[in-house]
Amino acid sequence: MRAALRRVPRAAWLWGAPLVFLAVFFFLPLGAVFRLAVESWAGGTLFNWGRVLRPLGFTFWQAGLSTLLTLAVGLPAAYVFARFEFPGKRLLRVLTTLPFILPTVVVAASFNALLGPRGGLNLLLMNAFGLDTPPIQVLNTLGAILLAHVFYNTTVVIRVVGSALAQLDPRLEQAARVLGASPLRTLREVTLPLLKPALLSAALLVFLFDFTSFGVVLLLGGPRYATLEVEIYIQALQMLNLPLAGLLSAVQLACTLAISVLNSRLGGRRAVPLSPRLRGEGTRPVKTWRERLLVGGVVFLLAALLVSPLAALGLRSVTRLEPARGERGAVQSGLTLDYYRELFVNRRGSLFYVPPIEAARNSLAYAGTTVVISLALGALASAALNRPSRANRWLEPLLLLPLGASAVTLGLGFIVVFNRPPLDARSFPLLIPIAHSLVALPFVVRTLAPAMASIPRSLKHAAAVLGASPLRAWLEVDLPIIARAALVSAVFSFTISLGEFGATSFLARPATPTLPVAIYRFLSQPGGLNYGQAMAMATLLLLVCALGILVIERLGGETI
Repeated sequence: MRAALRRVPRAAWLWGAPLVFLAVFFFLPLGAVFRLAVESWAGGTLFNWGRVLRPLGFTFWQAGLSTLLTLAVGLPAAYVFARFEFPGKRLLRVLTTLPFILPTVVVAASFNALLGPRGGLNLLLMNAFGLDTPPIQVLNTLGAILLAHVFYNTTVVIRVVGSALAQLDPRLEQAARVLGASPLRTLREVTLPLLKPALLSAALLVFLFDFTSFGVVLLLGGPRYATLEVEIYIQALQMLNLPLAGLLSAVQLACTLAISVLNSRLGGRRAVPLSPRLRGEGTRPVKTWRERLLVGGVVFLLAALLVSPLAALGLRSVTRLEPARGERGAVQSGLTLDYYRELFVNRRGSLFYVPPIEAARNSLAYAGTTVVISLALGALASAALNRPSRANRWLEPLLLLPLGASAVTLGLGFIVVFNRPPLDARSFPLLIPIAHSLVALPFVVRTLAPAMASIPRSLKHAAAVLGASPLRAWLEVDLPIIARAALVSAVFSFTISLGEFGATSFLARPATPTLPVAIYRFLSQPGGLNYGQAMAMATLLLLVCALGILVIERLGGETI
């Protein structure tokens, strides 16, 4: 028996825990969702093509429109970042990256603080013109959904297209200019064809993120606009129609997997090999008035679309509003920290009330557990990928599958499968960080695997020759080399867990909400105090995510 176990490749042992984890907590819930879909299809009573096609059509429509708008904003920004040096470029790059990792509830709160009925712009206009009602009615419209998607995904275009543009061989464009081509013709006939794979990859990534959008549509779109994700949520938790929710989940998963496969195939194609450059090579200071106009316009657009909602959120969290005396429709404001103080107080004295500080503790506990789970499994999978094995070609894509499944679908699968002790959310609270770890695991593997591959084997051999045990060699040779990548992975896992809303909205019990769930509750309730507390909690989440992205940038990690 022992001899047989010794013949098992070490890579197989390393793959054991990650594969068991995926089988139990990913494939089993998805299988239950597909079973519900088959029952809905076969039963016929709950199945109605209109109830599937309406949300499916709107999902494609809003995702396509959002993608076009995001490309319109992101492509000029990618060109400016790749070709010019200007003051504040590094800070602006960090600020444009921050929206990508923000929780959806923070994004909703940011746009509420800027464009909502009690938002900054409406209050400014009401005071200026003495209006009784807010003049800007953006929330609960398609426009709010599109704005939030552009806010979220512009950084995808900047990172993907800007990175490819920065690595293009400059001699190709220079040759075209020497041959008499104008800058516009060079862009059209040389640069854009070379960037075609990166452009298609960025467009498909943005479309995928918009297609699986949940929190943005739920919080900013209102009941009139239901995508597949929102309809799954409504059918499962409000209508208790699990078969139809399962069918919708199966349709959505098939679409997202098709988009993911298409993106993977396009991502591996390059029209012309790129030429890596030294840091700063290929960029130049802004000189002509046209360049100043282009850079200034892009900076202003990014500040208006990406920075102003975040600034409005922070300002609104410390602003108290009161009606102004003697002026019709006017309000007066003042700075206050009351909303932050209220996070620690059970003002109503209700036995069923959960103070926001308790939600923060729950989020921190879940995030810490997610870091432990995802790092442990990610380290095993990364080590297995760095060992020669034919199975790696087939097993590596399995780690990326959770990115193709929506968090709402995953949450529904958890409810169907883990609905009785000892594996249910009430008696087994680890289900929430486990669901978060499924989303974080691909990011951890992507960060850790290249770092492990960079460890020279000669160092391990030298440590063994000098008498070091395998454990000591790992502690004193491997760990110092992969420490930065491990820290970046930990930050990724922590921020992903802290802001996850889709699966958590299914799994979190009323007595143990997370911060995103608590923010959603406060935004859904009337009253200035509830609104202010939602702004305060969202600001705290924003600060934690900002700290995380600064750490990642400092350590040289990538968010995309």
